[in-house]
Amino acid sequence: MYFDLTDEQEAIRSTAHDFLASRFKSERMREIAGSEDGTDESGWKEMAELGWAGLALPEEWGGQGLGIVDLAVLFEEMGYALAPSPLFSNTVVGLALAGSASDEQKERWLRPLAEGTARGTQAMVDAGSTGTPGAYPMKDEADGDGVVLTGKKQLVADAAGASFFLVATSDGRRHVVPADSDGLTVTPEISIDPTRRLSTVTFAGVRVPAENTLPGHGAEFQRAYLLGAVALAAESTGIAQRTLDMAVAYAKDRQQFGRPIGAYQAVSHRCAQMLLETENSRSAVYGAAWAADADPDAFPLSASMAKAYASDAGWRVPDASIQVHGGIGFTWEHDLHFFLKRGRANASLYGDARWHREQVAKRVLIPT
Repeated sequence: MYFDLTDEQEAIRSTAHDFLASRFKSERMREIAGSEDGTDESGWKEMAELGWAGLALPEEWGGQGLGIVDLAVLFEEMGYALAPSPLFSNTVVGLALAGSASDEQKERWLRPLAEGTARGTQAMVDAGSTGTPGAYPMKDEADGDGVVLTGKKQLVADAAGASFFLVATSDGRRHVVPADSDGLTVTPEISIDPTRRLSTVTFAGVRVPAENTLPGHGAEFQRAYLLGAVALAAESTGIAQRTLDMAVAYAKDRQQFGRPIGAYQAVSHRCAQMLLETENSRSAVYGAAWAADADPDAFPLSASMAKAYASDAGWRVPDASIQVHGGIGFTWEHDLHFFLKRGRANASLYGDARWHREQVAKRVLIPT
């Protein structure tokens, strides 16, 4: 199969690349990462004005109505720039709402999210749990027509500034919980990646009215979850490409014994391996994104393949780039450690490589 980006997708790539390169230079990225809440409201507003908040969300609910390939193009550039932004968490909530919410819920929650006037994030992983995708121990206790939530959710991305949380419970349902709900508290946590802040959200008897519970159930949310995994894999591919570019540029410039270090096999072979992993990751990601748009039956398998491969490439390529850079690559002053940390964090979110490989094995080896 021959695959290439359309003119519109190339335009998205070019616009995103230029905007992010100018908006998130190294100094600005470090400033945001070192701020109290790790947010950049002005940058988010500009992204919303570009239509990125609703890029792959339905036009009838305020989105752009584009496909998952377009979304992958955007998130690869987000990873390349290592943009500190809530775009990913906002996007996956939008995809879940678009696929499973009622029309009334879409009007209330999805439209402002797609238009960029409100932000959402998912609260899925329970404190003390294994974090296995789909296994969420929190129970929703019946309370009249609504439910009451009690417990803690960890690894909640971009909680600062979020208007609402999409909360997963043990019965396979999702509940929209406004950030200002009584009994809800957000506690920022220290994480490996300072460019994407994580928090613990505590629910102390938070009441959720019936109209805030999505009608979808269990497996109906799998597609949105896998779309999030593909978007994250695209971001990791962008991280790999950026750190490969940094390594190649350094190998051409840095000299030892009167020759560029890239002329030595120990360095050139490492760069070649980095290129192989980056290109394979990109192929897997765009194959999965294409399947999401054109071949739904093949999508679950291709999505797990993409996330499994990109989870490894997203940190192994930055790690190799650090080795190419030698001593300077290990310093705080160099940006490489930020890319390595984001790649490591991405590898664990939305199913790690091991979990996704298990899904591939089940689909390929176990007859249905």
